[in-house]
Amino acid sequence: MTADVRTEDGCRLWADQAGAGAPLVLCHGGPGIWDYLGPVARLLDGQARVIRWDQRGCGRSQRRGPYSVGRFVADLDAVREHLAGPRTAVLGHSWGAHLALRYAIEHPERVSHLIYVSGTGIDPERGWHPHYERNLRRRLGSHLSRWEALGARTLTPAEERERAVLQWSADFADPDAAMTHAEGMATPWLGINHDCNRAINAEVKQELRESDIAARCRALDLPVLIIDGPEDIRPRSGVDSLEKALPNCERVSLAGSGHLPWVENPQHFRRAVAAFLTSLP
Repeated sequence: MTADVRTEDGCRLWADQAGAGAPLVLCHGGPGIWDYLGPVARLLDGQARVIRWDQRGCGRSQRRGPYSVGRFVADLDAVREHLAGPRTAVLGHSWGAHLALRYAIEHPERVSHLIYVSGTGIDPERGWHPHYERNLRRRLGSHLSRWEALGARTLTPAEERERAVLQWSADFADPDAAMTHAEGMATPWLGINHDCNRAINAEVKQELRESDIAARCRALDLPVLIIDGPEDIRPRSGVDSLEKALPNCERVSLAGSGHLPWVENPQHFRRAVAAFLTSLP
């Protein structure tokens, strides 16, 4: 069931909810793209009332700023208030994992469980990115030259979609299925908000350099589940310091999966999340 959420500054956010039970709010990655977590909602709708939303300026939400981590934390709180109630579990993927973590740090009394899927950690030097670039180029293989050629010029919407599909294909461990999975992520194609992407990425880098987020994680008194795919082209060692900082954390690595572990190992993903959600808050 779709719904519109209005933030206190008047921005309209697209949202959807399905299933029954305690609420679980999903935060998609990007930044600058739309919610692609429908398959996660379908996996978990027997365990929770799953709420998805498009972040401000992205997908089906209103195309307006400002684009900042603090603003997105406030938007997530608006989704929680309108659709989830006083307290909810929160699951974030990739950039959305950082958003979910920041939300839990800012509003721990409003979060029952935090699920951190395929995030990139809290290390201030962001040392994962060179490894990501090398692994991306290696996994693109025969598609590398086309991906590079598209990146060297101004793109039509069709070309932008093509380049995104090529890049997203590297996020899957199985090369035979990777393009099919990436095409699924890009359908329907709702466009990339590059202004949002640049602003949020720059702020996250600055935030990790200038704030002691590890200390705030050490004070976070709620259960956290970290889920990784060992074949993710972003080095999973980047999350080690986050795992060590969290006082109530478990970590699950789902064999045979990359950046989107629910796609390539759905049964174990559902089992891990369901068991965690039924644990005592």
